[in-house]
Amino acid sequence: MPLTFNIRHLEEKEALLRGDLAVADLELEGCDELIHARQPLRYDLRAERIGQAILVQGRLEMVVDCECARCLKPFHHSVVLDPWTAHLPLDGPEAVPIKDDLADLTPFLREDILLEYPQHPLCGTDCGGLPNRTNEKKATGAGRTEASSAWSELNKLKF
Repeated sequence: MPLTFNIRHLEEKEALLRGDLAVADLELEGCDELIHARQPLRYDLRAERIGQAILVQGRLEMVVDCECARCLKPFHHSVVLDPWTAHLPLDGPEAVPIKDDLADLTPFLREDILLEYPQHPLCGTDCGGLPNRTNEKKATGAGRTEASSAWSELNKLKF
């Protein structure tokens, strides 16, 4: 169920929104092949009406499962937006969609969560990546060593 709130309730007082939003409602799968959202989004928000707009402020937090871009090891990354703010106009071309007096915050949450994803997820700043197999040494002739590479193998070919 998407994160919605009744805008009529905001005419009297601000609304407090707390809870968890299921990953399926955010539709984040397939956005990045190295990042997988499997845990719900935890939110703690306050919505208030300001003239012809709604101001939503608070905290968003979500833990995502990542694969390191260098070594492909799995690790967890916390996506935290604190403070998070959204200004939602009630009229005009950028107006928040309202259906049966309910405003849906889910598209705004999805956009900001995706923007906060790590661009190049790394398990650590000192990650060396996958083991480098091209640096393996092999013995040649009189005890000398030569780096194994695709070029050295191609040089052995006689045309």
